[in-house]
Amino acid sequence: GRYQSWDELIDYCYRSASPVGRFLLDLHGEDPALYAASDPLCNALQVINHLQDLAEDYREIDRVYVPEPWLHDAGLDVSVMAAPTMPPGLRQIVDRMLDGTDALLEKSARLAGAMKDRRLAMETAAIQSLAERLSRELRGRDPLAERVKLDKVQMLVTAVAGTVFKGGLFGRRQRPDQRAE
Repeated sequence: GRYQSWDELIDYCYRSASPVGRFLLDLHGEDPALYAASDPLCNALQVINHLQDLAEDYREIDRVYVPEPWLHDAGLDVSVMAAPTMPPGLRQIVDRMLDGTDALLEKSARLAGAMKDRRLAMETAAIQSLAERLSRELRGRDPLAERVKLDKVQMLVTAVAGTVFKGGLFGRRQRPDQRAE
């Protein structure tokens, strides 16, 4: 798989990642209007995963999720994914992709607070926080040189903070139709 633009990559994500979020919303009886915030979160998570796996996806399955014209504009080709470290041109491309990812995460930021199901809202808030943290980590680290991930303590602290501040005690709007829990 090769992509010619950001929009083409997001279209792929829309068809592969967004249905998962929509299914979970439907399963928990959430309003389909929340798809507008769920789809960006799912798509951002998929792009983050693609960026974490740049080298591995290229080596093992010959998949490159970076838009090829962006590589060409930087004087690179897909073989750069086999390099031991990111050259500056690829760093700029990854940051550009992270800019798009962060824009998706801005659109999804309201999702947890708008959910009726408290548990799903808390899980969603944790996932949102983890995605935001991974995006920041990918900006400062080299996914060709290392697997960019959070350690257990970072994951726990980030997930708990997201759950408490975005989806739990302080981040959820109380809906008029919700009973006190």
